[in-house]
Amino acid sequence: MAGPAFRAAAVRVRVPATSANLGPGFDAFGLALGLYDDVVVRVADSGLTVDIAGEGSDNLARDERHLVVRSLRAAFDRLGGQPRGLEVVCANRIPHGRGLGSSSAAICAGLVAARAVTIGGQSLLDDDALLALASELEGHPDNVAACLRGNFTVAWTEDDGARTIVLEPSAEVVPIVFVPSTAVLTETARGLLPKTVPLADAAVNAGRAALLVEALTRRPELLLTATEDRLHQDYRASAMPDSAALVAGLRNEGVPAVISGAGPTVLALTDEAGADKVANFAGPGFAAHRLELDRAGARVLPLDM
Repeated sequence: MAGPAFRAAAVRVRVPATSANLGPGFDAFGLALGLYDDVVVRVADSGLTVDIAGEGSDNLARDERHLVVRSLRAAFDRLGGQPRGLEVVCANRIPHGRGLGSSSAAICAGLVAARAVTIGGQSLLDDDALLALASELEGHPDNVAACLRGNFTVAWTEDDGARTIVLEPSAEVVPIVFVPSTAVLTETARGLLPKTVPLADAAVNAGRAALLVEALTRRPELLLTATEDRLHQDYRASAMPDSAALVAGLRNEGVPAVISGAGPTVLALTDEAGADKVANFAGPGFAAHRLELDRAGARVLPLDM
């Protein structure tokens, strides 16, 4: 049986940073942010070349171990076969190990690029199958759902794979991220979580997660209450004490703030009037960045854009 045919021209994919959990929505909620990695992929006659600029350029592998390459390979397997060679160029802007979805961005970039360079790729690997494969590679669907679809996503897993719904955040919401200079491994943060939690805490989180859907999409004045968490942030505080202190300080000032994903980045959700004041909360060791909300998710762009 013949394998797939590939386009001769290179493709360029742009993928957004994401913030998962958003407080109470542990492993379910994701928000796409206007900070991007770009990946250019071309099918070559033979071999593999990987070029990296920006984040991770000093330490990421430039061979089959690179996460974008591994994701390309996984997608090509689903699409019917591997190309003879690959050229991959990564322009990375999303910080690594900071809780902003850098691994999900790499996975999604590889999958979308593989589909784009494969003739008929959209029919061979549709959007639902792409999400399921991305979730399989990442291990959970929260970040990859937001990365692929943009906006605010609620994701879950059924027997046959990951699912998501996409909601539009209120235009009044302005994200501010406080990125620390040091990283925390996701595996370290997950290792601090208990096997069980008190029923009362689980009940609070269920209510807050439901409220967060309304607050983030239509009633941002409820975000401070809606972002309260009792399932994971306190348990992880010992791995990121400065981030935990920043979250507490912001919330004491009435600013909705959470640990972004597994941390240690802090995400604050403010409005236009308060954005500059909130950004000034960044203390030593943190860089504050005001970001837009990403509305498009992963997308193929012209090479000359």
